[in-house]
Amino acid sequence: MKKYVLPLLLLIAITTQKLGAQGILHTQGEKIVNDRGENVLFRGIGLGGYMLQEGYMLHLGKDGQQHKIRERIARLLTPAQTQEFYDTWLAHHTTKADIDSLKAWGFNQVRLPMHFNLYTLPADKEPVPGQQTWLDKGFTMTDSLVAWCKAAGIYLILDLHAAPGGQGNDLNISDRDGDKPSLWQQVADQDKTVALWKKLATRYAHEATIAGYDLLNEPNWGFDNQEKDPNGIGEKTNGPLKALLVRITEAIRSVDKEHIIIIEGNAWGNNYNGMLNDGLWDKNMVLSFHKYWNNNDTASIGHMLRYRQRLQVPIWLGETGENSNTWFTDAITLFESNNIGWSWWPLKKLGINNPLQIPSNKGYDALVDYWNGKRSTPPDADSAYHALLELANATDIRHNIVHRDVIDAMIRQPHSLEAIAFKANIAAPGTTIAAADYDLGRNGVAYFDKDSGNYRISTGHASVGNRGGVYRNDGVDIYNDTAHTNAYYVGHTEDGEWLQYNITVTDTRNYALQTLVRGEGQFQWTENGKALTPPQSSPAGTAWQAVSTTKVHLVKGRHQLRLQVLKGGFDFAALKF
Repeated sequence: MKKYVLPLLLLIAITTQKLGAQGILHTQGEKIVNDRGENVLFRGIGLGGYMLQEGYMLHLGKDGQQHKIRERIARLLTPAQTQEFYDTWLAHHTTKADIDSLKAWGFNQVRLPMHFNLYTLPADKEPVPGQQTWLDKGFTMTDSLVAWCKAAGIYLILDLHAAPGGQGNDLNISDRDGDKPSLWQQVADQDKTVALWKKLATRYAHEATIAGYDLLNEPNWGFDNQEKDPNGIGEKTNGPLKALLVRITEAIRSVDKEHIIIIEGNAWGNNYNGMLNDGLWDKNMVLSFHKYWNNNDTASIGHMLRYRQRLQVPIWLGETGENSNTWFTDAITLFESNNIGWSWWPLKKLGINNPLQIPSNKGYDALVDYWNGKRSTPPDADSAYHALLELANATDIRHNIVHRDVIDAMIRQPHSLEAIAFKANIAAPGTTIAAADYDLGRNGVAYFDKDSGNYRISTGHASVGNRGGVYRNDGVDIYNDTAHTNAYYVGHTEDGEWLQYNITVTDTRNYALQTLVRGEGQFQWTENGKALTPPQSSPAGTAWQAVSTTKVHLVKGRHQLRLQVLKGGFDFAALKF
């Protein structure tokens, strides 16, 4: 994939349907339905990194809370430059073009992770204690997003991602200051949270584009035992969490009787112990759960299926992602076969496992090395300023790298066992197919790789997809070829793995095939399932070498070629005709 934005509206052509005429969504037993009683299945994505930065999205290690990131920047830049960086970030990260692209690709829902500090002052900064000062910035941004979603025909879910005081001990996700009382330790923060939701519900009470209110993202707090269970994994009652969610619900219902209320359990959204013993406290409620790095089987969602059946309430996978394409496809297949809507995380960041990738720059890479302790001296202030401003501008979709493989894995592959061409590979004298440009499709359909995702929660040991971490997000291990600009190769090959290429042969004739490889191993090319070449050896050594086979007869038309790894250990860069 080239490092430029592909035509945004040509990847998937689908009909735009306006939401306004459908009315506000509501629940009906185990389903979310529109005003015609039709089942609505969310295929959504979260705007992580937009209003709320997390360190890992910026390749930062420790101290990944947004306020810590801002402190780092402020030590290098002037206050005006620091503010310019954040203003530029917010102006470019999410635009109408992002929403239009999501619609064109096949998504129908967006989740907005809100940071409270764009809407109101922190409780300890209020001029009059207990009073609520409202800020225009967050509401104006939300209004714009509502308008873009309405025009595109996409539902919007409001998600309080960073609550006043912070809702857990996983500090980064809520930008919590661990030196201050949390949301659970300060009544003023709880009051502000309730007031914010009432303000939002008042503003959007009659807006059909908004699908629901996700009251509190990933609470993770040990109410019974902070020392031994800081994130509430073993919590049995979750009393304070339920009490706050009930308060928020009552405040919303005082001004908005219609919109869906979405709640999340403790322990990053999954521990509902004690919260539902007396049933639901609202007739228009959805239970959300989050799912990361575990197996994609019925057992992994069994607890939520049981809640759904017992309480006759819809369930929604409110956040998941950060894995390989294989994991994505398998997860979505699981969800949709159980009529569970989903919202991926995130739309964009620095990294390949999202639809859009924010490109870094050399100046910012140097800053990251300094902040992560890999260099002792910081870049000079002028270099830091220009690097950060370049990064903020690069968040704009016009400068993002579009990962078609990720989009395909989420939208097409859960419903298809077909492999399609990643690029228009032409077989003619003098043409070359890059190794990394194998077909789009499921593992076992477009390629076969033995280590295709991260299942560490289920397996107890580290596992990965693409070990090289560049270019594509399948299980295939792709690495930068440092000797060639913007070139990639496939490495870490293992016995039995294979790569498939849909190609178009322009002329019936004999060809010489040259396979560019290095490192000891053995491979064979097949055509439409039959041997095309004899087994070939990749020579030992670190230099790239072209292994040639002459008089390979190819007939004009479409073909599927596969590189079969007979004995792994070699690297593969390209096939030349």
